[in-house]
Amino acid sequence: MHARGWFFKDIVDISPSLGMKLPDNINFCPEGDSAMRIYIDADGCPVVDTAVSIARGKGIPVTIVKNHSHIIESDYATVITVDNSRDSADFYIANHSTKGDVVITQDNGLAAMCLAKGSLVINQNGVEINSDNIDAMLYSRHVHRELRQRGIYTSKSGKRSRDQDINFRIAFKRLLDKLING
Repeated sequence: MHARGWFFKDIVDISPSLGMKLPDNINFCPEGDSAMRIYIDADGCPVVDTAVSIARGKGIPVTIVKNHSHIIESDYATVITVDNSRDSADFYIANHSTKGDVVITQDNGLAAMCLAKGSLVINQNGVEINSDNIDAMLYSRHVHRELRQRGIYTSKSGKRSRDQDINFRIAFKRLLDKLING
């Protein structure tokens, strides 16, 4: 078994008996591969193409995780499609990311799970999520949920700005450079 856990090659022999057809774009990781990987929580993520482009330029493998509601294709990244149940993409990423991987997500719950495993986390706005700020982010998430349930607060995100895209691009490149160059 691979250091990252089971992989599709582990179920290839049983997949025909389950009526499963594995996607053509599944890349099998060689045994012992411990290189950094980027995981993108693609459900609602506005920076998928930007992140894949930057990773490709640096030769870093990318796994995009999405549910069936989203259509995403990539000639570089491995695209994993999970079912539409709540948090399926999050649990896939939490179960497969390892120490030293980079996770791009706007979900603070997923960020906390990945941080606990030693992954580095950045959100779609270029904010690096770490042990110094995750507690405040989770508390804010809790408070906003409580306010929404009481009808006091409704969150409506405005249109994404060009500055947000630029901030993500700069922060993501800086994070990868720091990891690559030490």
